[in-house]
Amino acid sequence: MAGMSIAWGAHVEQTDPIAEAKARQAAHVQFFLGDPQGYKGPEVRYAGGADGLRADAEAEGVGLYVHAPYIVNVATTNNRIRIPSRKLLQQHMDAAAEIGARGLIVHGGHVNRDDDPAIGFDNWRKAVEATDIKIPLLIENTAGGDNAMTRYLDRIKGVFDAISAASGAENVGFCLDTCHAHSGGIALESVVDEVRAITGRIDLVHCNNSRDDFDSGADRHANVDTGTIDPDLLAQVVRDAGVPVVFETPGGADEHVADFEAIRSRL
Repeated sequence: MAGMSIAWGAHVEQTDPIAEAKARQAAHVQFFLGDPQGYKGPEVRYAGGADGLRADAEAEGVGLYVHAPYIVNVATTNNRIRIPSRKLLQQHMDAAAEIGARGLIVHGGHVNRDDDPAIGFDNWRKAVEATDIKIPLLIENTAGGDNAMTRYLDRIKGVFDAISAASGAENVGFCLDTCHAHSGGIALESVVDEVRAITGRIDLVHCNNSRDDFDSGADRHANVDTGTIDPDLLAQVVRDAGVPVVFETPGGADEHVADFEAIRSRL
């Protein structure tokens, strides 16, 4: 029965998130608003617009999560990336709040190879100070990258220690990605306790298997039963975290439903 208390969902195509949720009998869905690789700003592709999406999701009881574009990097020392990233983060925050999303997920970003990571931690603090955080901002751990802010536990600690001094810090949470942790070199056996000890919270789990080996630094997701992570270990993370789960795994509704069941059956 333990599995019944966990809310399941998947990352879906953004045109009709509610239909995607229904196809999976999912409690919630995650999607992009616009181009995940572009600075153009968010767009709501739902036929009813932002207000329609909010109203229809509420009527159907479907939770919405928004993933910020991959290119957002508020930590970097490069002004030509950091400044547009902050602007884009605010635009997506505003748009996600407008549709009534439960959270906005953003990657931790990185500083340049030779930079002191402390600069990146402080840039995160400044970004939190500068952003009008209307719904929970969930920082996600990443799999690789030179001088990444949220690949390793000590770096995650650096970010959250810096953010704790910012006004708005209480609205910043954490999204734990199992593929990224495994590929990034964090043992899944203890990751939930270790992250909670650092951040005080885990708000969402991205339950993904990995096509690559432990500490490979590669970010390639796999379905629950096909990757290098023991599915029992994925289930343990889900159980330990006890928070809503999103699968960002390959395929469509059928594959996602199979992934839900693969974890649910192990709880």
